[in-house]
Amino acid sequence: MKNLIAAASIALMGLTGAAAADGHANYPERPMMLMVSYGAGGATDFQARIVTMTAGNDDALGMPIAIINKPGAGGRVGWNWFATQAEADGYTLGAYNIPHFIAQSIEGGVEYGADSFEPIANWGADPAVFVVAADSPFNSMADVVNYAKENPGGLTFSGAGLFVGHHIAALQLEKAAGVKLAYIPNSKGGAGAMKAVIAGEVLGGVNNLSDAFRAREAGNVKILGVFDLERNDFLPDVPTMMEQGYDIDNASVNFRGVMVPKGTPQPIIDKLAEIVPTMFANGRVAGKMKAGGSPMHIMNRAEVQEMWAAREKTLKELLAGL
Repeated sequence: MKNLIAAASIALMGLTGAAAADGHANYPERPMMLMVSYGAGGATDFQARIVTMTAGNDDALGMPIAIINKPGAGGRVGWNWFATQAEADGYTLGAYNIPHFIAQSIEGGVEYGADSFEPIANWGADPAVFVVAADSPFNSMADVVNYAKENPGGLTFSGAGLFVGHHIAALQLEKAAGVKLAYIPNSKGGAGAMKAVIAGEVLGGVNNLSDAFRAREAGNVKILGVFDLERNDFLPDVPTMMEQGYDIDNASVNFRGVMVPKGTPQPIIDKLAEIVPTMFANGRVAGKMKAGGSPMHIMNRAEVQEMWAAREKTLKELLAGL
């Protein structure tokens, strides 16, 4: 009898273990949310709504993803919440921006770092660009730099926050051109920073290529330079900073993608890592991204992990030098 009871116990434990291992087989079983730590209308929000629009399809996750905006302090408000309060159950996803959250964690004063999150997949790579209002007298980066030299600290320009890609591009420009600029972080993110340029509240701005592309299409701005190693297919007429004589690399290029909080069960991470890149590669998604001037750069989980590690190393060196 004891042997029978022992055998039954072992069998029951085996069944329980199998059930536990298979506990996420039906994931997801309800709608999900994607936290965007920038306001509605900015590039991250705009793109996040496009790349998640097919999530409810049968050949994707089979459940819709709602966008939740938690803007503030250049992304710090949303990422602090995501690192400390978001449920690690696979139903609360987050949009990441690199170099933003890594640079902020290096500078300190936040409750997150690269080890606070698990990357899933990358959807885009959006270079920073320098913009001025359509009626600005500036027509090249040389015009901007000459004004800055003649008016030290007098060249006001906007960006989405402190130690985001825009700010890093601004620091690089100051160093490469040997000038002092008046960088003004906008509390309403990229959308607010662009509005400040268009309204004439600042003399110029560093913004996302995708935001600037749409603003130029509307006739509201001129784009004077791209903070990247090569010209962009969306702006073939706009030279890079290097082409204009400024030694600036691609450290400020804004990579965007999806992540989950640390502690999310591995089976959920694995399923998301398998399916989410196929959502990004959907033809409808690609078409809408192209129409919005939003450059895509799809990477899987392993590639994103490598990119995060490489960017953290680069940013530690860059920020120490700046």
